[in-house]
Parts: sequence; structure tokens; C-alpha cells
Amino acid sequence: MRRLKLALLTGAYLCLALIVSLLLWRMGATPAVGLSAFIGSLGLCFAFHGIIGGMFDNAQLKLDIETVREAHGILVEQIEKIDARMTSLVESVAEDAEKRSAELTSEVHQLEDLMQRMSERLESQLTHQVAAARHDARGRGAAAPVNAVLEAVQDALAENRVDLYLQPVVSLPQRRTVFYESFSRLRDETGRVMMPAEYLAVAEPEGLMTAVDNLLLFRCVQIVRRLAKQDRKVGIFCNISLASLADETFFPQFLEFLQGNKDLAGSLIFELGQTAFNQRGPVEARHMARLASLGFQFSLDKVVDLDLDFQDLARADVKYVKVGAQLILDQLEEQDGKLVLSSLPDLNAADFAALMRRYGVEVIAEKVEAERQIAEILDLDIGYGQGHLFGEPRAIRDAVLAETDPPADFVQAPLRRRAANW
Repeated sequence: MRRLKLALLTGAYLCLALIVSLLLWRMGATPAVGLSAFIGSLGLCFAFHGIIGGMFDNAQLKLDIETVREAHGILVEQIEKIDARMTSLVESVAEDAEKRSAELTSEVHQLEDLMQRMSERLESQLTHQVAAARHDARGRGAAAPVNAVLEAVQDALAENRVDLYLQPVVSLPQRRTVFYESFSRLRDETGRVMMPAEYLAVAEPEGLMTAVDNLLLFRCVQIVRRLAKQDRKVGIFCNISLASLADETFFPQFLEFLQGNKDLAGSLIFELGQTAFNQRGPVEARHMARLASLGFQFSLDKVVDLDLDFQDLARADVKYVKVGAQLILDQLEEQDGKLVLSSLPDLNAADFAALMRRYGVEVIAEKVEAERQIAEILDLDIGYGQGHLFGEPRAIRDAVLAETDPPADFVQAPLRRRAANW
């Protein structure tokens, strides 16, 4: 269509130029003048055609630009609406997730409290049963369940039904694993995992915890060496009972084994509960000092009182103190415009970890369950964290566990001593 229109216009321009040249020729002009008039008229027609065509093209271009601008405005408006909807959706999802996380954390804490109360009640019952079995001549019926627990523990140790669990301890805020805490779990003949609360009150007075500590120590040493081969320089917290530190028969063997592995002193940290640490006597303190002389360090867990004797911790070579994250946060309160811990009202809460460092002790926030706890923990300048948020305790694979099995006499010696005393 465009070509046809151009051909028709060209024909019209030729006709107009011919008419002008004929008019001049009839008026007496020479043929040369007529030819010039023809060429000039034709040029003027094409010039006007170009000017008018350019004007129409510019008008069309402006119209197209306005159309694009309108389309762009509509697109921007739609994008803004979508962005607002997405922002609203993200906020709604985040609020819902935070609400669910808070509800789940609350349920976890309730479950932990329930388990703690059950454990304390069970331990109290077992303690009373042990006392009844020892001091009541008529307590044979009460001694039956106690003996059953003792036999279950002894069988688990004799048959090596002891599993090793590791839970990561991470640096904050990087969340890089720098330590593991080790846990031992006994299984009865049915394969059921026995929780420590079930047997501690019974096994400790009978000297069986020394066998558990022996086994845990040997496996921790082997795990540390295995990690060292993989160029993973991490330490392991190894729980030790007060009974093991007080056992004059067990401790020399324990110390001899550690003397042969004192190259691992920087990677093996022995852990005691706060109550056990406060109850240590001269024998336990002397044995802890002998371990410290080999370069081994200590850690406190199960902390319930933040009003610690820092000098005593330093003298005992305690380098780490584990405090429940919720315990710290629950103690935060504002006094005279500053944030303090209720058990240490004269100290700014943010200075607690720094004060511990002055005595060579690092604070580890344990039982960290929710992201919201992290921000407040970081505000307190706490450098390490442990809890289900960073990783749950995981059982060591059977293949790895088999490599860490100790020599038979390593665990059997305490069992033989108990049998001889029984």
C-alpha cells in the first residue's frame, strides 16, 4: 500500500511539473527554460513531500513514545502493587514463622522442664531406694528395682552397649564448629536407651561411673585423634564424675592413660556440673590439679547461679563455663537505666563475659533453641553457643564407634572391683 501511494504521488508530481513547463512554453519561453521549470518544479514537489513526510513521522514517533510511556507507567504501577503484595506476604510468613517458632520453643522448654522434674523425681526415688537397701534389713522388696538397675548398667558396660553422642559447640557469630560435647548413653538388653537420671543415683555409689568415665575418656581420645588426622582442630568436652575424681583406686589408672596422651591436652576439656565442682573436697581438688599440671583444662556446666567465685575458677584451671541461654536472658533486668543480671546487679550485663575473660574463662551459652535468643546473646558479648539450633547430639556411627572400643581391661577393672566389693 505504501509503495502504491508513493507511485501515485510521484506520477502527480511529474504531471504538475509538466503542466508548469507547458504553461511557460506556451507563454513564449524557450525549450531550455521549460526543461528547467520542469526539473525545478519536480524538485520542489519532492522537497515538500520530504518535509511533510518528516512531520508525519515525527508526530507518529511522539505518539509511539507517549504510548510507551503510558505502558511503562502502567507496568511500574503493577510492579509496585506486586511488590507491596509480596512484602505483605513475606511479613505475614515471617510473623507466622516467628509465632510458630516461639510456640515451639515454649513447648520445648515445657517439655525440658517436665523431663527435668521427672528425672529429679526418679533420681530422688532411686536414692531413697538405695538408702533403704543399705540400711533397712527389711528392705529386700525395695532393693529389687535398685539391683535390677545395677545389673542393667553392669551388663551394658560388660557387653559394650555404650553409645557415644557428639553435639557441636560453635563460635559466634560465625557459627563455626570449634568444639564438641560428648555424651555416653547406655542401652539395656532390649536396646532401650537408658537416660543418666535412671542410673546415676544408683551407679555412682557403687563405683560404676568410673567405668563409664573410663570408656568415655578412651573414646574421646580416639575421636580427637581421628579428627586431627582430618586436619580438624576441634576440642571435645568430656564429662567426668566427682566420684571418679575421688576414687583413689581408679584415678592413678586414669592419670596414667592421660600422661600417655598429654599431647591432646589442648583438645580435651573435662566437664563437671556446678554443684559437683562446689562440693569437691581436698582429694578431688588435688586430682584436678594433677590433670591441670599435664595441661588439661576444665569446664563447668549445669550452672544455676551466675554469682561465681572467679578466683576459684582460675585456681582450678576452669577455662569454660556453660550457662543456659534462657537462664541468662531471664536474669536480664533494667536498673537505673542500665541492663544488669539479677544475680550480679552491680555489673553491667554486657560486661559479664568480659569479666570472665579477665580470669581466663570463656562463657558458652548452651541450650540455644531459637534465633531470637542469638541477638541478645551477641549483645552480651558471649563468644560461643551450643544447643539444638546449631545441631542436636548425634550418635557416632557404628563403624567409627568400633574403632574407639577400648581394651577389655580398661572397662572391666572397675567392674571387677565392684564385684569383689559386692
